[in-house]
Amino acid sequence: MCREKMNKIRIAIVNVGAGNLESVRKALEKCEAEAIITKYTRGIRDADAVVLPGVGSFSCVKKLKVLRDVIIETVREKPLLGICLGMQFLFERSEEAEGSGLGIFKGRVRKIMGDKGNLKLPQIGWNNIKKTKNCELLAGIPDESYFYFAHSYVVEPEDEDVVAAVTSYGEEFPSVVARRNIFGVQFHPEKSGETGLKLLRNFVEIVESAEWGLEVFP
Repeated sequence: MCREKMNKIRIAIVNVGAGNLESVRKALEKCEAEAIITKYTRGIRDADAVVLPGVGSFSCVKKLKVLRDVIIETVREKPLLGICLGMQFLFERSEEAEGSGLGIFKGRVRKIMGDKGNLKLPQIGWNNIKKTKNCELLAGIPDESYFYFAHSYVVEPEDEDVVAAVTSYGEEFPSVVARRNIFGVQFHPEKSGETGLKLLRNFVEIVESAEWGLEVFP
């Protein structure tokens, strides 16, 4: 059963120096959540859900290392949403920089490889997503909806079943991943107008419902 609306859910936005924090906070507040920006273990533990945002390089994962254990511990019981670089942090490694990701999803992060040598990188601007499976994060969002992207690297999961939507830019790549209470999006919902806000509202409702199944960690 959903909690009373008067008791807003509390979402911890993890600050690892990867930018765009205020935009994410303001967008979540529009979705009637209490959003806090934190780099401390207590702020993450006390939240009802965790968001990993990100604009920048995978090298920021070095700052994430000190919070790795508390994030893993917290998302054993609570939902997590990774946005852009934050989605890439959910994987094991990246060819962009040294350092281990959280390893919640098995696989790597690699540079977009288009079929032509003149592909412009980073991809910056609007592009659409094609749903590949039912996913509560995308509930009520029409297939082929457009979101705002800004990236040069993409995830390559070992398990294709985690892919909930794909996007084409030089090649087809996963733009939404989901498994139980863990979600990731390669685009920026906080910069994607009403469609992006709908996705964030879906995440808030997922947290409120407490009806998601828990991720099974190794």
